[in-house]
Amino acid sequence: MGKKQFMDEDFLLSTKTAQELYHGYAENTPILDYHCHLNPREIAEDKRFETITQLWLLGDHYKWRQMRSNGIEESFITGNASEWEKFFKWAQTLEKAVGNPLYHWSHLELRRYFGFQGLVKESTAKVVWDLCQKRLAEETMSARRIMRSSHVTLVCTTDDPADDLHWHQVIAQDEGIDIQVLPTWRPDRAVSIGQPDFSDYMKQLGTSAGVEITDFGSWKAALERRMDYFSKMGCKASDHGLLYVPSAHAGEGQIEKIFSAALHKGQVSKKEAMQFQTAAMLWLGEEYEKRGWVMQLHMGVTRNNNTRMYQMLGADTGFDGIYNRVPITELSSYLDALCKEQALPKTILYSLNPEDNAAIGALIGCFQESGAAGKMQQGSAWWFNDHKTGMREQMTSLASLGLLGNFVGMLTDSRSFLSYTRHEYFRRILCDLIGGWVEQGEYPDDMEVLGGMIKDICYNNAVRYFGFHLQTV
Repeated sequence: MGKKQFMDEDFLLSTKTAQELYHGYAENTPILDYHCHLNPREIAEDKRFETITQLWLLGDHYKWRQMRSNGIEESFITGNASEWEKFFKWAQTLEKAVGNPLYHWSHLELRRYFGFQGLVKESTAKVVWDLCQKRLAEETMSARRIMRSSHVTLVCTTDDPADDLHWHQVIAQDEGIDIQVLPTWRPDRAVSIGQPDFSDYMKQLGTSAGVEITDFGSWKAALERRMDYFSKMGCKASDHGLLYVPSAHAGEGQIEKIFSAALHKGQVSKKEAMQFQTAAMLWLGEEYEKRGWVMQLHMGVTRNNNTRMYQMLGADTGFDGIYNRVPITELSSYLDALCKEQALPKTILYSLNPEDNAAIGALIGCFQESGAAGKMQQGSAWWFNDHKTGMREQMTSLASLGLLGNFVGMLTDSRSFLSYTRHEYFRRILCDLIGGWVEQGEYPDDMEVLGGMIKDICYNNAVRYFGFHLQTV
């Protein structure tokens, strides 16, 4: 058997069954991106991009990390070098990225959106640049048209409680936009009581809610008003970015004391911060259950590890890492406390540490119940795990400990309009995994069941789980 051609039509599909599953069921299934970081204004205004650098490299800390790993000077990454120079340095870097998902993602994006069938490297950089510049000048390369060409039906952005959601309103009122763009509730700043800007943020939140925040009770009242507004705007989910979910219970009087100290003095101890966060997360979980919202918990990120670069560039610039292991006993205690009150919402658990796969897979089985298939979900392989090995390990663990057929599947977690090829990447890996099991005699070759399962994981399960107003396929 000869060498396979790079990224042919059966890329990542190593068996006949995998190929049949992908081409027959997954390939043309629409995309539902239930967690992303797209800017709704760019969708509302149908943004056009002047250069491939703006579309490909601006704000992409995945690529920035690799360029730094290649010894590229910061001026060519986040600095004032020209956009062509930044692109050229990325092309030099990508050439060395063997085994990295960015190599696959980048070439998939160029093939699907720009029609480039070649390879990106130093010697081809100018050819790729010129082709992309010509393509970007075409009408079909606006933000919404890129989404439409990817068969995207719905995206959920990530939004602060104080956001007025103006651009979501504009989108909802524009009859020319046939893609649903819904907000997601991300109250990290409201819960991060130990941060130096907490008091200032309380003023901002209070103004947005029309509530003067003076204590924990008015904090709840303000957030409740904002949740009501988010629901009105079609919100179906919350999202939290946490090192881990604490379980440090304290009485109501103690919580009020901690809140007052943070509001007026700006300082609380680590223990006090955890006590407040425990109370806040329990209350929020109850509110999500009342509204039928899905609660997403993204855990296990160590933020801003490089202090010098953080001070220079700020957050989300490529200096985050993986926490040891998420304390599963703390997480279990939190879920159990909500369950005792019959207030546990549908929940998706993501950990940045792949060593947490089995522990999360076992834990979600403790809290499954009737009313929703797969009420408790292990989220897709996330961030540093968003590659072939990470996806296969996450899905294999989930299949071993739970029901892979109820999995809500892939998301982009991205700020880029070209990232929908990550869904293709995931779908190919999913079909290869299941196809391999079939060909090894570990699951029946029942294409009716298998095809339905593939469509469910790629799309239908998320439609049903979140309660989106979409037709299943």
